[in-house]
Amino acid sequence: MRILHTMLRVTDLQRSIDFYTQVLGMRLLRQKDYPQGRFTLAFVGYGDESDNTVIEFTHNWDTDRYDLGDAYGHIAIEVDDVYQATEAARQKGARILREAGPMNAGTTIISFIEDPDGYPVEMIGRR
Repeated sequence: MRILHTMLRVTDLQRSIDFYTQVLGMRLLRQKDYPQGRFTLAFVGYGDESDNTVIEFTHNWDTDRYDLGDAYGHIAIEVDDVYQATEAARQKGARILREAGPMNAGTTIISFIEDPDGYPVEMIGRR
């Protein structure tokens, strides 16, 4: 068994694809419209779905807003250099939620940025 994907509901599909591909360096792996259900699915990731866990975006055509609630945590991305990755994200217009630095009560270097729908993305230094 393995984790295949995590699904996020997004309000503007292209804006989300642009953020995850241009800011975080993922690739758009596939995308399909479902006119009967009035939604589109798109999958992004760092490698082929057969070998990697990916993110599924669900864009419901008739929904322009979601309540993220307070139970959802974040997506975590491993990066070589958190300071550099955070600055690169900032230069591409990402909102920084937490600057790069050691985690609370630890030494692992982390930062948090926000995707276009308000989902937090944690960047963690390679171990």
